[in-house]
Amino acid sequence: MKTSLRLGLVILQLLLFVEVSLSQSVAVGTPVLEDYMRRMQLEGKLNDLSSFMIRPILPVHAFDREVGFDLDSTFIDIDTSPYYGFLDEEKKLKFFIMPVTNRFQYASNYAFGLNDGAMIPNRGMQNIFSIGAYLEYGKFSLQLQPEFFLAQNKDYLGFPIEHQSTILYYFEYMNRIDMPERFGTEPLNSLNLGQSSLRFNHKGMSLGISTENLWWGPGKRSSLLMSNNAPGFLHFTLNTQKPIKTKIGHFEGQLISGFLKSTNYPSPHSDYVFQQNPVLVPKRENGDRYISGLIFTYQPKWLPGLSLGYGSVNHMYRADMETFADYLPVFNGEKGFYAVHNPTRDRRQQFSSGFFRWLSSEGHFEFYGEYGTNGNSIRTADFLITPERNRAFTLGFSTLIPLKRDRQFIQISSEMTQSGQTIRESIRNLDTWYIHNHVRHGYTHQGQVLGIGYGPAANVNWVELGWVRDFSKIAFHMERIVYNNDFYNFRFEASKDWRTKYVDLVPSLVTEWRFGNLLAQGNFQYVNTWNYKWYLENQPDIYFVPGLDRGNLVLNIGLTYILK
Repeated sequence: MKTSLRLGLVILQLLLFVEVSLSQSVAVGTPVLEDYMRRMQLEGKLNDLSSFMIRPILPVHAFDREVGFDLDSTFIDIDTSPYYGFLDEEKKLKFFIMPVTNRFQYASNYAFGLNDGAMIPNRGMQNIFSIGAYLEYGKFSLQLQPEFFLAQNKDYLGFPIEHQSTILYYFEYMNRIDMPERFGTEPLNSLNLGQSSLRFNHKGMSLGISTENLWWGPGKRSSLLMSNNAPGFLHFTLNTQKPIKTKIGHFEGQLISGFLKSTNYPSPHSDYVFQQNPVLVPKRENGDRYISGLIFTYQPKWLPGLSLGYGSVNHMYRADMETFADYLPVFNGEKGFYAVHNPTRDRRQQFSSGFFRWLSSEGHFEFYGEYGTNGNSIRTADFLITPERNRAFTLGFSTLIPLKRDRQFIQISSEMTQSGQTIRESIRNLDTWYIHNHVRHGYTHQGQVLGIGYGPAANVNWVELGWVRDFSKIAFHMERIVYNNDFYNFRFEASKDWRTKYVDLVPSLVTEWRFGNLLAQGNFQYVNTWNYKWYLENQPDIYFVPGLDRGNLVLNIGLTYILK
């Protein structure tokens, strides 16, 4: 890994001294650019064939652009720019310098955030800086976009030790997932490959190896299967570069196999003993896992603007892999009854989902949804009887309302995600999304969930009202987050005390603006937390007693600079 980084930095230095254009990806979470692409599609400025359900997107292919980052051809002059061109006289080896990006976050009192890639649960400041280069020779392409990360990682109050009887219940979940509250006790810094890839491209298909973040599904805030909430993981990929046209419509797809890493950071109060019972059940020393997944989308020829899709992921401990089916079990759900022990099925953690997105560029409107199941083993008959069993779903929409002034709109968006269970048996059996009885590191990579950023059994409602024009945006967001609703029901079922729910109400002011070739994004949030970590101390004479209510100021600033 260190050798690869040194090679990448050497190539980057060489590129800075040479004097057009090519097929690079817009990384998931790139400040301003990703949101702007989706908004351009609603405005009708980009074709509606791309479903936006498999990311990162390659704008050169998907939207027929000369340079993927110059969506409206106002950033770069290809003929004169020293950062885009050829490295050989035959003009076969193309190159350019990737946009420089920087993402900064500050949290005043405790960790908060989602979909921030290599960032960690952190109090204080943390920052990710990225610069890179892209090379293309014939059908081969190399994208080197390393990320430098640093974090203050200050101490903060996590799960309260005063929660004595509740800690035992809490560790029923912590023993089944690798999701530490804090990553050690010291400041952190690292250099990783970030959004890099090496690919062979042919006729709209791409085969390669990558460490890029992936996003599967139509959601803007949440994805059930794959998001950029955790760092990108090393994976092999076979994917379409753009929607493939057929006689019945357009198809997109991706097949991956990769490697997930664990952490060694302890859970809070892991040495605690309750009634002579240690709360911690140690996990495997080697928590590395193998992941495989498949996603495809279909846009019917007869229903332009409508995209339908299916996705499936599977991961298991690498030490447990025995047969070829363990490497690509994307359709192998081992159908059967939940109560019947199945060694092959039970050593895997599997998720699948179906989704749709309906886009009307004329109406500047999109409506989308995703429905997923925890485990691919449910029989059709059982699904028809109880479709809510072990399910999660997302529904959302976004619309642009034109104003009288040219190119200005009012944007209204909303998204709801529910992954908390509603069937008592599922809650008591700990069939919670992202935790697992056998794969006890859960659906995580380097200590962070790969799906919904707020973690297992999160229920989230989000609304947006804003003004937009081209790259500019001023918006107000309001978000309500219910953390691990399965744990709440599991722990407080007897008392049914709704006062103890762990809830955040988060108003946010979001701004995006263009200053020449610099794109700036700011997100200013105040997190109002009720009953932090489900903590509430009853008082006999007062029913509406405040719990451990807290406040947290969170600031996110993102910058993208596109070299001229």
